[in-house]
Amino acid sequence: MITSVLVANRGEIACRIFRTCRESGIRTVAVHSDADENALHTRVADAAVRLPGTASADTYLRGDLIVKAAVAAGADAVHPGYGFLSENAGFARAVTDAGLTWIGPPPEAIEAMASKTRAKELMGVAPLGRVTEADLPVLVKAAAGGGGRGMRVVRRLADLDAELAAARAEAASAFGDGEVFVEPYVENGRHVEVQILADTHGTVWALGTRDCSLQRRHQKVIEEAPAPGLSASLTQDLYERAVRAARAVDYAGAGTVEFLVADGKAHFLEMNTRLQVEHPVTEAVFGVDLVALQLRIAEGHALETDPPPARGHAVEARLYAEDPANGWAPQTGRLHRLTVPDGIRLDTGCTDGDDIGVHYDPMLAKAVAHAPTRAEAVRRLAGALERAAIHGPVTNRDLLVRSLRHEEFTSARMDTGFYDRHLAGLTSPAPDPLAPLAAALADAHGRSRFGGGWRNVPSQPQLKRYAVAGEEHEVRYHHTRTGPAADGVRVVHADARLVVLESDGVQRRYEVARYGDQVHVGSTRLTALPRFPDPATQHAPGSLLAPMPGTVVRVAEGLTEGVTVQAGQPLLWLEAMKMEHRITAPVTGTLASLNAEPGRQVEVGALLAVVEGDAE
Repeated sequence: MITSVLVANRGEIACRIFRTCRESGIRTVAVHSDADENALHTRVADAAVRLPGTASADTYLRGDLIVKAAVAAGADAVHPGYGFLSENAGFARAVTDAGLTWIGPPPEAIEAMASKTRAKELMGVAPLGRVTEADLPVLVKAAAGGGGRGMRVVRRLADLDAELAAARAEAASAFGDGEVFVEPYVENGRHVEVQILADTHGTVWALGTRDCSLQRRHQKVIEEAPAPGLSASLTQDLYERAVRAARAVDYAGAGTVEFLVADGKAHFLEMNTRLQVEHPVTEAVFGVDLVALQLRIAEGHALETDPPPARGHAVEARLYAEDPANGWAPQTGRLHRLTVPDGIRLDTGCTDGDDIGVHYDPMLAKAVAHAPTRAEAVRRLAGALERAAIHGPVTNRDLLVRSLRHEEFTSARMDTGFYDRHLAGLTSPAPDPLAPLAAALADAHGRSRFGGGWRNVPSQPQLKRYAVAGEEHEVRYHHTRTGPAADGVRVVHADARLVVLESDGVQRRYEVARYGDQVHVGSTRLTALPRFPDPATQHAPGSLLAPMPGTVVRVAEGLTEGVTVQAGQPLLWLEAMKMEHRITAPVTGTLASLNAEPGRQVEVGALLAVVEGDAE
């Protein structure tokens, strides 16, 4: 019987596994890098072990140190979570060789399916050999790992070599394995997967389907169960192929078989021999705890002959600290507050006051809604995210809300090209026009018990400036004997935390929170701008600033000061959070200066280059 579990992972998934362990009466052990010393998963575990001697970005890939930590802490089992070493057969063997229980599939099953090239061969699907123009477009894909890392779509043969190199570098950094392969890229397909669960007694469950078609950079953003709109015959085919894949490798534990569905046909993608990020939607629909079932299977218990019946529909949205309008650039900073309305499941690895850094994936949380029908679940999740208090770095919250309410999604006609088609419209600034005024009134009240700036003679209006979604907004208002006033708007109430405004006969309440220059008005994030900008912080037109902290991994070949560059041309690549981010020329013109070289560490806002635009 398992009595103590070490989770060889961090963040949200570690916290999720610890929750089930606590409910089951099992002690918990966390491991952590220096960067995660005060992380939530470290704080909530019964014991925590620092993993020494490695850079924080690679700590969780050190299987030898993790096994030593488990033994030292007295754990008798190891759960790998997802990512990192979760699909590493060598790590699974090291755990069992140390006399510990491995909460996952047999190493042989991991070995057979962890390499996507071998998995495809097992399922009768061969990767491409030599790529020709006739094969395009193609997808370059890491043989190990997942999560969109080491993946590139290639549409021009001339780009293949560069994208292969980029994919290899990204895969090696994320998984310690730079092997990649090439396969045909199916345009506008749906990403559909089957959750499987198998015991060591010969029972295999196909525990429903999930649709994960809404993706950015090949990483899932919104997932749901069951996958909508599939015919009964296609669903049965998916179930049968998933179970066949599990039986082919004598699988045990939780796993997922992924397919690309196009024109009514399913194309095998891969089998993930681990728990998936999106497992909560399956749990909600089937009323099960997949982690608890993993524990029971690892202890040798048998599953029931048939899985429990499905009920209703569940939708999950991944909340990322990133800027979708700026190339999905990850964001850093203090997370001041994170709450969602009651009735929504929130799985997270952070809490109020945590600092979001650069070392790991920028996912803050997963929000899950369950309801009797798909339409109700989608509406419930969109409304909850809109009302959630998310104070801190820029996030993809607005994108999630708009995606969930997009007609293509609500009618279940989405595919993996959704954001390629709709990103510009979904990220177009559409802030509440009264949010800056609410911020200004709350700020004025907070700075003075008299409301700030009141005079008993007429004067110039008070002036405040805010940046909202990259656009500057100017606010003007007056102080009167009866309180603040603004043109066209009646100020019903104003204090440091709540402002009530009436416009065109409609009253609206605005909850306001301020953290330094950062202001949150409802779901709108604003930055207070100084009245007189500091000339030292101003940059020349065409300046290229680092959108995130990171490391310059390479500069475009032949790029030197004085050369002509085209708008959108890749100039250099930054690595942050195990992903490479391409930095492109903002305008067509001459490269006036280049302040980047491979290996240089940069902070957000650092000047990388200046492109002087051609005169019109």
